[in-house]
Amino acid sequence: MNKTLILEVKELKACINQNEILKNLNLKIHKGEIHAIMGPNGSGKSTFSKVLAGHPAYNVMDGQILFKGINILDLDPEDRSHLGIFLAFQYPIEIPGVSNEDFLRLAYNAKQKAKNEPEVDPLEFLMIINEKLKLVDMSSTFLSRNVNEGFSGGEKKRNEILQMILLDSELSILDETDSGLDIDALKIISNGINTFMSNNKAIILITHYQRLLDYIKPDFVHVMQNGKIIKTGTADLAKELELKGYEWLK
Repeated sequence: MNKTLILEVKELKACINQNEILKNLNLKIHKGEIHAIMGPNGSGKSTFSKVLAGHPAYNVMDGQILFKGINILDLDPEDRSHLGIFLAFQYPIEIPGVSNEDFLRLAYNAKQKAKNEPEVDPLEFLMIINEKLKLVDMSSTFLSRNVNEGFSGGEKKRNEILQMILLDSELSILDETDSGLDIDALKIISNGINTFMSNNKAIILITHYQRLLDYIKPDFVHVMQNGKIIKTGTADLAKELELKGYEWLK
């Protein structure tokens, strides 16, 4: 069965403050696939996630990023989001004075507008978001709180996954979503991700730890070192890395 290519990264080079971090990185992802990216600190994993999302601090020096066949390098982050790309942050920021409900509704309506579909009023939105809250095991009282303000680590990460589900993103990049989570929060978040995943979507999991991959089964595991992918394997590769570390790959 021929799968549809959703993301193709070709010979990507990127730097920040004249410091080259990504060096001829190549990657292909098809719809229906989950790809885990592992590697030591400083290997370029988080940089790669931010470059995919269009973070303005990073400068792409060479290469292409094709998303659904479109070269997105010249697109702003919000345009990439409207096309279907989502980035869950490693360290979600707090937004004092903005309620979660308002934030999520504005994000949802911005996407509706981009698709030339009708925006929803606050009452309609409550019906939509309350269904999604169940997938990340969060109470509706959480909607009236300010975005991530006073949230635990687990609540912040659940809020990121809630945004992903609400926006129905086609390519979700989850940057160390498992960091700082206890086992119960990890199970809840993994369940939300697994429920969300379908044959029309793709997910990139950036992680240091095998334990996340016990709950979310990747189709491919890639190892990054020095700004490029140096090895690709199945889920078993992650178990091998857990035992041996990264030194043996050098």
